[in-house]
Amino acid sequence: MTVVNAPPVDTPGCRHQDAYAISAEFYDVLQGERDEVRVRSLYGDDVRRARVGVLDVGAGTGRITLMSLLESHVPVHAVEPARSMRTPLMTRLASLGAELTARVTVHPQALDEAALHGVADVAVCHNTVACLHPASRRALWPAVAEALVPTGVLLVQLPPARLPRHRTVHALPTRTVGRHEYGGRMVMSADMDRIRARFDYWVRGDGRVLRRYDETFWMWPASRAEMIAELEEEGFVALPERPDASVLAVRPARP
Repeated sequence: MTVVNAPPVDTPGCRHQDAYAISAEFYDVLQGERDEVRVRSLYGDDVRRARVGVLDVGAGTGRITLMSLLESHVPVHAVEPARSMRTPLMTRLASLGAELTARVTVHPQALDEAALHGVADVAVCHNTVACLHPASRRALWPAVAEALVPTGVLLVQLPPARLPRHRTVHALPTRTVGRHEYGGRMVMSADMDRIRARFDYWVRGDGRVLRRYDETFWMWPASRAEMIAELEEEGFVALPERPDASVLAVRPARP
């Protein structure tokens, strides 16, 4: 998934049902291939070592869910409240054989509402916590702890450490599908204590722009030290830093 994954939320750990109404059409086309490589690099070794189950918190269109099914032999729980992202996730799973789909359960609600108890020894929050309001983010951790076995590990992709100093523009990859070319950009800027991330999408054909859309998401920055302190308050302890510093690994403090 991209560095932005959800709009502001009002309920702890929950996303609005119409989140990604626009981005869902473009996500896999523009960024899915790159993200597939990235999630395998970041989480593949942990998933292969899973012996109880894998929990994918904020599954999106299912890159981590699919990787977990292919790289492990354990049950996989995919938590995705947003219907627009859950639809491509279900389509992706429907293309798999019965042996794989028998191991995956998709939970169409927030993790605290799914009421999962001891179902996994590996939990992944990829591109999820950055877009949770700090209060909602802190409310997520007890539900993760409940879903993990005592010896489990939680892998969190960290949010941006600070607000951007200047407005920045990041071009998204372009992709040709038949007669049409898809592309876009992400524009990031500071807005009070939040980061405003606007995605601009376009579809071109016959030498002209056929369609344009934009969708805005919000992120709340937090440093690695702040995230460690927050998770320690919720009963986790940090594990040694990983080769990729964008991921924080923690485990329950008292197995």
